[in-house]
Amino acid sequence: MFTSRDGLCSIGELAEHAGVTVKTVRFYSDRGLLPEASRSAGGHRRYGPEALDRLRLIRSLRALDLPVPEVHRILDEEDAAGRVLEDAVAGQLRTLGSQLRALRWREAGLRLVQECLPGERADRLRLIGAVAAPPSTEALARFWRAWLPPRMPARATAAFLEVAVVQPPDDPSPAQVLAFARLYALAARPCGSVERCQPEAHKTAGSRGSAVLYAGLAEAYELAGGQLRRNRVPAPGEALDCFVAAYASVYGTRDTPEFRRLLAGQLASDPRIDRYWELVAEVATPPGGRPEPTPGVAHDWLLEALDAQTAA
Repeated sequence: MFTSRDGLCSIGELAEHAGVTVKTVRFYSDRGLLPEASRSAGGHRRYGPEALDRLRLIRSLRALDLPVPEVHRILDEEDAAGRVLEDAVAGQLRTLGSQLRALRWREAGLRLVQECLPGERADRLRLIGAVAAPPSTEALARFWRAWLPPRMPARATAAFLEVAVVQPPDDPSPAQVLAFARLYALAARPCGSVERCQPEAHKTAGSRGSAVLYAGLAEAYELAGGQLRRNRVPAPGEALDCFVAAYASVYGTRDTPEFRRLLAGQLASDPRIDRYWELVAEVATPPGGRPEPTPGVAHDWLLEALDAQTAA
């Protein structure tokens, strides 16, 4: 390939064969990515035949936006398709995915502002401007950690947060961006006194009892969700029995008609966070899709079933 007697070429010849500038070849050489074979009598760099393939590989790796240290590690491997390359490409894909997600959220946010009435734009801008792109759910998690009973076991807390903290969609509609921004604002302004926002059962259950309570409620909400998906009206049954049993275990009592009447009255006076669950449903539901039952909706269905039974 190279026409010189010793089979080597100058930096200019290598650059010409590779279709790059001399400055590019020098840059990679100076950083140890492209070793020179020797120097001429005048001190000029000389490269062997393998340098062209190596330079092309470097250029391909850099075209993937891999940083120079990563390229160096890949070239140091005997096999350029080895684990280091796999890890580097996987890392770039994760980074790119996050960037694309951020761009989709920004685009949906801009459309939200563009499509609203002029008098609403200032409020919309304030709402969405408070939320990062892509958004973080940390504010929602903090809201619930403050609301849950203190010293609740970590595993029970994590299980509750997995259900209560909605994950933002990767490709949101403007309506979903607005709903999440409102949810974020709601979570950032918790009750002035957390104790006033908590159900009475929190005070009775204690830290360990709360884990039992929320495990039972999660099962009841799942059963009620099945009824909601089938458009069933609130009525006594397995879901309500599971719901009442969760509270009975906290209060250390049996499930009796009298307990159900007392429970219905207590739950009716408990603080409510309906707006939170309404916004969760808006965030989680794709455009044109049917909303999935949230724990809040399931709780309301069960409470209606309990009220109907105790009023009979």
